[in-house]
Amino acid sequence: MAVHASTTTTLIVLLPLLAWRLRSRYKRLIGRQRTNPYRPWVVMGIYALLLGLLSRAVWGQTPALQALAGGLGAGWLLACWAWRQTRLEPTPQGLYYTPHTHLGIALLALFLARIAWRVVEIIWLLPESQACLHAFVASPLTMAVFGLMAGHNTGYALALFLWRRRVLAARRARESAP
Repeated sequence: MAVHASTTTTLIVLLPLLAWRLRSRYKRLIGRQRTNPYRPWVVMGIYALLLGLLSRAVWGQTPALQALAGGLGAGWLLACWAWRQTRLEPTPQGLYYTPHTHLGIALLALFLARIAWRVVEIIWLLPESQACLHAFVASPLTMAVFGLMAGHNTGYALALFLWRRRVLAARRARESAP
């Protein structure tokens, strides 16, 4: 079956971006990381923007919105569990953390598998009339998987931000005390 030119062009443009983001996400899942004062805000901002755009794209499709909300809730619960598994290291050289590698990689693999399956569905399995970007994101399963990843990443970023702020405030208090 032939694919619409706009869908093919969109996929050609988005796949390198997706590959770059997945690679950078994978690098942040492995080993000890130094905290950054801006990264949690960037993560939360990007996911808020993406969630807003995706919600708007599927507005009126109750199953997709419910799946997104369920995925977000489950992602926040996973973030809470992963945070308890994280090794935190406030050192004189900086604040470091080692994330729960297995959960992060499992979420990344789940998201990648879902994206790959949706590409296969849209390009080869769906009729031409349904091959569009809207069909790509309108699936409740896709929305649930994205919600799970977004909930986990934003919840983890928020926990990291709060921990960093608390540790730095305690250091300032100790330094200012006589």
